[in-house]
Amino acid sequence: MQMGRAMKKLIGFLAAMFVASNAMAQTADWKKTWDDTLAAAKKEGKVTVVGSPDPVMRNEVIPAFERRFPGIKVDYLAGRSADIVERVKLERGSGIYSVDAYLSGPDTQYNILYAEKLIDPLRPYLILPEVTEGKNWKPGKLWFMDKDGAYVLRLFSSVDSLIFINTDFVKPEEMKAAKDLLNPKWQGKISTEDPTSDRGSGGNTAANIYSQLGGDYAKSLYVGQKVQISRDRRQLTDWLARGTYPICLTCRADDVTPLLKEGFKILEIYDVEGLQGRVNSSPFLLSVANKPAHPNAAKVFVNWLAGKEGLEIYSRGFEAVTLRTDVDESFLDPRSIPKPGVNYPDDADPKWRSADKLEYGAKIRAMLK
Repeated sequence: MQMGRAMKKLIGFLAAMFVASNAMAQTADWKKTWDDTLAAAKKEGKVTVVGSPDPVMRNEVIPAFERRFPGIKVDYLAGRSADIVERVKLERGSGIYSVDAYLSGPDTQYNILYAEKLIDPLRPYLILPEVTEGKNWKPGKLWFMDKDGAYVLRLFSSVDSLIFINTDFVKPEEMKAAKDLLNPKWQGKISTEDPTSDRGSGGNTAANIYSQLGGDYAKSLYVGQKVQISRDRRQLTDWLARGTYPICLTCRADDVTPLLKEGFKILEIYDVEGLQGRVNSSPFLLSVANKPAHPNAAKVFVNWLAGKEGLEIYSRGFEAVTLRTDVDESFLDPRSIPKPGVNYPDDADPKWRSADKLEYGAKIRAMLK
């Protein structure tokens, strides 16, 4: 009996030593990999990133990254992702590979970059335990949106607001339900981005409205209410602030925030009876280019951006909810944080983006023709 207990203790001790030794070896492995990658990245000198014309990226994220990793500059190509990708494809036809990483929306990521094999698996680029360990992520693991589970990484999930109103012209109690948007009082007072576009907020919002409320409602809103269309986000926000169009279907919180600081009475509405808010992946999904120009600098950039520091800076500047468990959320509008157990329609769902939304988009274009 005593020999048996002694043997069990010995086996337990040896097992614990093995686990500890294995953990130390793994720690040494990732640290060496990271140190080697960082040294090689500094020799490359820069990382080239495609993204939207985002002031948070330029004014906060990039400076923080360059302070953290002196010797690695960020060359940021800002604009409509789809347009930049077309340019990149032309360059590649001439054997020029200049881009390292893409910070793009679902349409560009799924329907162009992933579909046309312009990106590499991102998972092998991720080195730091704070990025790779499931405990640091709300889903319990890294959330890759592509069917291979390796290419397109989701870092954010926020509940979409449904409309913005200027309360100097529209009282909050006048905008409680979806049917309130059809009040003749608001005819000629509502604005949106282009609802016929397959890409962008206008088309996505219109498809969401059509999917939940049907074609008759969508026609009554967009046609009957003479909704004003603009492709210029800034113009929509300006119209909202001035009261020219005091109801906006597609304005963005990051555009409105400076106006609130200036004293404009703008209200973001999340709860509208009859219309459920969706979750979104804004401001971007993350991927890496195949044949990257600066592969090691790209590894440093994506690890930092997906880590606590990078995402918390972005979350604060963009007011977006991250998927990390260790990022402070006390400054966020609690309405934008998904509630546990609620099954939200997902704006970034590949099926929605690649099939359902396109089907509703075709119906909307036919309706508005």
